[in-house]
Amino acid sequence: MKLRDILRLIRPHQWTKNLFIILPLFFNANIANIHQLILCIYAFAGFSFIASAIYCVNDILDVEEDRLHPEKSGRPLASGSVSLLTARLSGLLLFTGGLSVLIITRLNTGVIIMTLLYFVMNMAYVFKLKQIAIIDILCIALGFVLRVLIGGYAAGVTLSHWIILMTFLLALFLACSKRRDDVLHYQKKGIIARKNIVRYNVDFLNAMMIITATITIISYIMYSVDSSVVTRLNNNYIYTTSLFVLAAIFRYLQIAMVEENSGSPTKILLKDRFVQICIAGWILAFAFIIYF
Repeated sequence: MKLRDILRLIRPHQWTKNLFIILPLFFNANIANIHQLILCIYAFAGFSFIASAIYCVNDILDVEEDRLHPEKSGRPLASGSVSLLTARLSGLLLFTGGLSVLIITRLNTGVIIMTLLYFVMNMAYVFKLKQIAIIDILCIALGFVLRVLIGGYAAGVTLSHWIILMTFLLALFLACSKRRDDVLHYQKKGIIARKNIVRYNVDFLNAMMIITATITIISYIMYSVDSSVVTRLNNNYIYTTSLFVLAAIFRYLQIAMVEENSGSPTKILLKDRFVQICIAGWILAFAFIIYF
């Protein structure tokens, strides 16, 4: 057993999802507040450890199925490179360590409550809910909403209902694209990534993706011209950042529906240059508008 195998088990590359914890600071023009930023970093660290503990539990529960799966058989537990005992201990240490970080750093009680709620929801997800079509993707989307709420509690900032709504819709869009990829694998290779995949099909998921993408774009535009947002950020040009949002979503639809390669949103974020440019452009444009 090597450290690399342990890292593959706990999936630190998935921690990029937890950057949503920083979003409340950014949208409230407080990212330069060092004290609030440090609190969000503490929340990010503690939450990430607990999220990795959930991955350990998931792989322990699915180890027998993964061993029969042509692709998942290479996972550390399924391949035998990491023992069940090591996985259990890793999960326990990560959960304990993550919770300790949240407590020792004296974060807002809301951070701990939301994190524990996330843990409980995901325990229900890995044991049962991930097998129920539609409920599974709703759980994923709610997980991102909880991340944003954690960031809000950590920084002590009030979240706009637009931010919560857009987070939920964007996460739902990404979850649908991932399920679409699972369906394509099932149709082309006979690989059943999850038992509920027979409750989905490409047409249904295409419709869900288009609906969620459309509502996400509309919500962002409405957010950018909302009078309360314009007044709070003291700028009338936030709507111009919509260009980057449109481009990123269009590119993601292209990846999903033309290239048929949307199985891992995290890998797309880390590897697709077009998406990276859109995100970087949006961050720079938004930051310039509200900070300068």
